[in-house]
Amino acid sequence: MQRPPTTAALVCAAALVLLTACDGEDKDTEPPTTPSGVTAQAGSATSVHVMWERSTDDKAVTGYEVFQKGARVKTLPATKNMVDIGGLSPKTAYSFTVRARDAAGNLSLPSPATAVTTPAPTPEDKVAPTKPVRLRGGLDGRRAVTLTWGKATDNTTVTSYDVYQEDTRIHSVPGTETTARVTGLRPGTVYTFTVRARDAAENSSPDSEAVDLTTPAAPGEGPSTAPTDVTASARKGSVELTWTPPKADGEIHTHELYLNGKFATTIVWGATPPAGRAIYTMTVTDPPGTRYSVKLRAKLPDGKWGDFSAQRTVVVR
Repeated sequence: MQRPPTTAALVCAAALVLLTACDGEDKDTEPPTTPSGVTAQAGSATSVHVMWERSTDDKAVTGYEVFQKGARVKTLPATKNMVDIGGLSPKTAYSFTVRARDAAGNLSLPSPATAVTTPAPTPEDKVAPTKPVRLRGGLDGRRAVTLTWGKATDNTTVTSYDVYQEDTRIHSVPGTETTARVTGLRPGTVYTFTVRARDAAENSSPDSEAVDLTTPAAPGEGPSTAPTDVTASARKGSVELTWTPPKADGEIHTHELYLNGKFATTIVWGATPPAGRAIYTMTVTDPPGTRYSVKLRAKLPDGKWGDFSAQRTVVVR
């Protein structure tokens, strides 16, 4: 005769069913959205630059995978939405797709295939294009800007223009275009953009003149607390910086100076900080021709650090 289950057995069985149900509910089976806006352009005779718009996910996108005719050629973190594919053959047609991945390993559908053909090689081309001119920029909401510039020239052909935010390349467009829309920016933030021209031999021009753009603050947030009107002038053995400290409810005695993206020194004034424009001379010992990127942020009266200023680039004399 079969005995009825004990109370303890019933409780355990119910708990097991509940845990199984919960485990099934927690399992992430939703893939990210398909990457959109995929572009592929030849950067040289042996490389292609692939870009796309970021995907979304019900949890979080953790990475992207780039495929060339079905074969995966690159795996990238979620923070990247562009990549250079090298080791290609000149005068050859290629096709690229992109898929997004989440933490559970779910892959999005492949993006539509984007075709590109690498140009013929240009041996012994060591002449860089001229720098793009008349860089201008305009805000496009809180998270995007549109940049325009004048054409560069080259002894062969300009194959692409690379957009830099501070010293990081964030966007590229074909050499036939002189405008770019940059998305994914943060509200209430100062951005400094420059553009470089590139030819098929991967020679890059000098930077264009910089343009500074400050995205509007998000609702409920105050104005930017970044120093403004920053200038950097090279002197023999030194660099002179000038700027206007941010407006605040009280005096600002301290600034931090960042050099090439890293903290360099703290600038402190005594009992009475300078009225209006601030001036600071930084001694440098690197040889002439050394390139510095500098930016500042102020310590606000409440003790918190404010926003970073626009970045300035200067070459030591």
